[in-house]
Amino acid sequence: MTDLTNLTIAEALNGLKSKNFSAVELTQAHVQTMEQLRDLNVYVAETPDIAMAAAKESDARYASGDAKILDGIPMGFKDLFCTKGVHSQACSNILKDFKPPYESTITANLRGDGAVMLGKLNMDEFAMGSTTELSCYGTSINPWKGPDGKDRTPGGSSGGSAAAVAARMCLGSLGSETGDSVRQPAAYCGVVGVRPTYGRCSRYGIISFASSLDQAGPMTRSVEDAALMMQSMSGHDPKDTTSVNVDVPDFSAGLGQDIKGMRVGIPSDYILDRTSPEVAAAWESARKMMEDAGATAVEISLPHTKYALPVYFILAPAEASSNLARYDGVKYGARVEGETLEDMYINTRTENFGDEVRARIMIGTYVLSAGYYDAYYRKAQRVRRLLAEDFKAAFEKVDVILGPTTCSPAFPVGAKTFGKNQGENDDPLGLYMEGVLVNPSTIAGLPGISLPTATSAEGLPIGMQLIAPAFDEVTMFKAAQVLEKQANFTAQPDLSSWQKAA
Repeated sequence: MTDLTNLTIAEALNGLKSKNFSAVELTQAHVQTMEQLRDLNVYVAETPDIAMAAAKESDARYASGDAKILDGIPMGFKDLFCTKGVHSQACSNILKDFKPPYESTITANLRGDGAVMLGKLNMDEFAMGSTTELSCYGTSINPWKGPDGKDRTPGGSSGGSAAAVAARMCLGSLGSETGDSVRQPAAYCGVVGVRPTYGRCSRYGIISFASSLDQAGPMTRSVEDAALMMQSMSGHDPKDTTSVNVDVPDFSAGLGQDIKGMRVGIPSDYILDRTSPEVAAAWESARKMMEDAGATAVEISLPHTKYALPVYFILAPAEASSNLARYDGVKYGARVEGETLEDMYINTRTENFGDEVRARIMIGTYVLSAGYYDAYYRKAQRVRRLLAEDFKAAFEKVDVILGPTTCSPAFPVGAKTFGKNQGENDDPLGLYMEGVLVNPSTIAGLPGISLPTATSAEGLPIGMQLIAPAFDEVTMFKAAQVLEKQANFTAQPDLSSWQKAA
């Protein structure tokens, strides 16, 4: 039998419909791989019993001819998504043992369409990080290794979601992006990662970081698979006031079509000093691929790009300061007692929030405080509008924008830190800069997709991103699949050093 963990979602669906294998067999194969690769520290909660029960239900629907669009597909969900009665902790000690009595709309949609939940995936605490090293469960490891043998970061905050797909521990996974948290880890792990238009997917049941930025996104091994997941994930949700009431298109409608005459924007502002020569070469190669496929490359400018990261690190911490105020040890989660109620608040938040979360809460509280709101927060909102206007002007000239996802391939775990150890690797600014090419479109609320197009001299994946106008994911997927076919990225990580007998 074909190695069931190497299939794409589309291939698995065809195999299930043709009865080449069962949903139970497909799920068992992934459960076994999860057990063999536990040293990657990808899953923080495994749910094999729930998965096998769901797989049996999928097989019954296939037998009766009532199969749903994702029936029997094994998936992992980032620990940021609430799943009823199942561990949902945002990888923070302050939510220790929290099992919500409700389900997020996104996971409900996926599971309602037949997806099989294998478990919850590792992430940076409250999605604040770029390496997954800030999880209370320790870092996830990128299954890709360079010739030096050092463990590489899977990126973050959806590092567990990206690593799980790359390591064949699920066919697709659910991540979320506030700044760069889907596309950056997708690039580092050599998988496809999508950030939908803000408001396209419900935020209900997502443990909030920054409400005006958070958005769920699929992570898969092909553009087609991402479109399939998006079909299930999307739609208006009255439980979420940020959910936009627009029609959900057929995201696969443009797949298989050519891009002759399509105008592809090449932003000069994405040429940075910190971009590695290999990434720059891969960008030029991707541009040529699009031109060879019939598209026209158009030089464009997004002049406020350089302000995107400062804007993000004002707006996101400000919203986090508000959203995380609810974690006080009173109603749910961990509590550290004190002599007074105030002592209890202080002790609980001091001991159970990690260093980076506390830092961002402090920054956010500062920029929202009297005397600084106008100087920082209000100005950041104005620049945010200017960034959105840059993209609006660009899309009057082009259909999509092509650029690198990250400035370099994945770096070794521990090579950069957030200042915790006060050693030679302390580089918090460098880590914040990891999202410099993704943040602008995130702040503007636009859809973007990252896909692998090349490998570095060390054999590590390099990702390119395509950005489209708001709610035009169909064009984005169409262009991305053409680039995917042109690039023909077939490299896979060597999992042999991680595998253990189940």
